[in-house]
Amino acid sequence: MQKLLNVLKKASITLLAVILLATIAAFINNQVQLSRESALLKEEGSLAQVDGQDIHVYQEGNGQDTYVFMPGSGIAAPMYELRGMYRKFSQENKIAVVERAGYGYSDVSGDDRDIDKILEQTREALMQTGNKPPYILVPHSISGIEAIYWAQKYPAEVKGIIALDIGLPQQYVAHPLGFIDSVMVRGTNLLTALGFHRFAPSMVYNPEVLRQSFLTEQEKERYKAISYRQFFNRDMERELLQSYNNSMKSLNLPYPADTPILFLDAIADQYKDSIYTIQNQKDYHAFAAKLHLSEVKTLRGTHSIYLYVPDEIYQLAMVFMEQVKQKG
Repeated sequence: MQKLLNVLKKASITLLAVILLATIAAFINNQVQLSRESALLKEEGSLAQVDGQDIHVYQEGNGQDTYVFMPGSGIAAPMYELRGMYRKFSQENKIAVVERAGYGYSDVSGDDRDIDKILEQTREALMQTGNKPPYILVPHSISGIEAIYWAQKYPAEVKGIIALDIGLPQQYVAHPLGFIDSVMVRGTNLLTALGFHRFAPSMVYNPEVLRQSFLTEQEKERYKAISYRQFFNRDMERELLQSYNNSMKSLNLPYPADTPILFLDAIADQYKDSIYTIQNQKDYHAFAAKLHLSEVKTLRGTHSIYLYVPDEIYQLAMVFMEQVKQKG
């Protein structure tokens, strides 16, 4: 028995030593790669100084309306990943991509990612870079919380919302992160800080972006470099962990009844009959029913719908905003 215990003890020590060496190697490798990749990075937009940190805002195009693109959770390089879509809009409109703290060329804030802090930083960054309200917001995924809260707190600043497969505040409250989910979020942040994300590139950035032609080869390299640098940093971690509290703040305010919202629901063929898909459609229609002007449209594709049907999104948005103009 004692011999067996000694063998297990030695095996445990060996395993711990291997894990420690692997962790040190992953950390050093990540730091070396980050140093090399830093030479590739060059912001193309403007840096606004907000709360002592840089917030990057990319803008292009001209027009009476300003469409503000707001990335979903974990899209580490929004300026590059969303380009195929916002280029459709910038042909006849002004667009601004706000890379909130922890995203793209913006600094990591390290704060608690309270929705009021996020919103005020977004508003200030837009104003500093010459983008004045009212705006047409184009949120994706978790940014739906911020966009709806924006319309609730400052309705005069929001001319309309083009909601790309967003999460509704009531959905985040009805389905909060459980204990296991929270552990996974914190664990992913820790593993990323140690450099282990280098071994799972398909989790760090969307391979579909690299397969498309809206980025040059140099931009694709920058896209990957930013994704490795920003992937699941502390701001992204806190953003998810705060989703319940941030959504509760929205639910404590009246519906933004006077804000026109176009809900674009992305549905993949394999999930079209799932309980989640059916419930999500019900949630969108229930929210839309509370507004004076709204529509719910279904798009065929995955959650990253902006990569697959940008032309359809643009056309639907233009038709909807024309209705807003006529009724305004």
